[in-house]
Amino acid sequence: MREIEVLLVEDDEDVRLGCLQALALEGLQAQGFDSVEKARRLPLRGFPGVVVTDIRLPGTDGMSFLREIVAEDADQPVILITGHGDVATAVQAMRDGAYDFIQKPFTPEQLVGVVQRALEKRRLALEVRRLRQQIAAIGGLENRIIGSSPAVVALRGLVQDVAATPSDVMILGETGTGKELVARCLHDLSGRTGPFVALNCGGLPETLFESEIFGHEAGAFSGATRQRIGKIEHARNGTLFLDEIESMSMAMQVKFLRVLQERVVERLGSNRLIPVDFRVIAATKADLAELAAQGKFRADLHFRLNVVTVDLPPLRQRREDVPLLFSHFVAQAATRLHRPAPQVKDALVQELMAHSWPGNVRELGNQAERFVLGLRPLVGQGGSGGPVPLGLAVEAFERSLITEELRRQGGNISRTAEAMQIAKTTLFDKIRKYGIEERS
Repeated sequence: MREIEVLLVEDDEDVRLGCLQALALEGLQAQGFDSVEKARRLPLRGFPGVVVTDIRLPGTDGMSFLREIVAEDADQPVILITGHGDVATAVQAMRDGAYDFIQKPFTPEQLVGVVQRALEKRRLALEVRRLRQQIAAIGGLENRIIGSSPAVVALRGLVQDVAATPSDVMILGETGTGKELVARCLHDLSGRTGPFVALNCGGLPETLFESEIFGHEAGAFSGATRQRIGKIEHARNGTLFLDEIESMSMAMQVKFLRVLQERVVERLGSNRLIPVDFRVIAATKADLAELAAQGKFRADLHFRLNVVTVDLPPLRQRREDVPLLFSHFVAQAATRLHRPAPQVKDALVQELMAHSWPGNVRELGNQAERFVLGLRPLVGQGGSGGPVPLGLAVEAFERSLITEELRRQGGNISRTAEAMQIAKTTLFDKIRKYGIEERS
């Protein structure tokens, strides 16, 4: 089923049906309501179509609805239907942000013409917004997925390559490796106009999970006193992030697989299928293929979700990123806690790099906050997995220093060598040895 292109609010049933018929004859997908209160059931955040509403309505009037919509999204085209005595009001509405107005009685050609022009304007506005978001997100990717190790450089490249595709993504990684951060980067770079909606599959009891993800109608079950839009519908034109997907029950996996295949959702207590355009990014710390072999996860759902795989390396496999990450977290914590950022001395950096970080980046961030608070980081106190050979620690530390100085110097080799007080030929040798990219 196609996405709705026109949301029509008109309390006169004959006029409403005539408008819907005229739009359908031109191939436009429209949905009609007799009041603003009912129209609000359709999420308008990032709505890719246009709104057509009568000014005079029972309950909330068209002018109030216009103000609601413009406050949420100033680029959302709203077309007003006016009676003979409402022209002055409609002119004021144009000043308040309405796209256009048509006066009763109007012909089907008039309605279709103004709707098509508004749709074209909406498409252009959303495309400009998408491009701006992509440009901003690409520029900030290195400041969000931080590190200079080959694994992180490859990760940023993969995120950039697949973000704008509609393909579903599976993120694999240990606890604390930054799975939600990567999911948010994928969403921000995607250009999708809808929201990023996160749901931890392990954080809800099974009795509530179905209502939370699919939504429900009033009276669907005991205690359901009002309609609720589920996470899938809320993610319309956006991204649904399912963390700890391995925790989803087998019964829910069957229902969710159907939603993924059909891209339609049915609220509890309803027989109506609602088309929803959304992208799924799932995250797991488990081996889903192994769970599927054991009968603990549906193999068909695994295959459906695992279109693109993003594998996040644990921090112990990219120790050269530890100094840069720790400095970043120290600066963040100092700002948040309104404290000066203390100096990170070489001895502490070497100790940090010798730790294996079982809690990964999250653990490192916690230790940075302790450091800003004046509490010595608890590195080396359990879970280290044994000492790292001195040579490896020194090489990782040296690579990190060179990479950071190159970044500060905009990739200029001569200035970097001068700042580090080493010969340019020595710097070249180390750059080749460590596979460092000669760029900022």
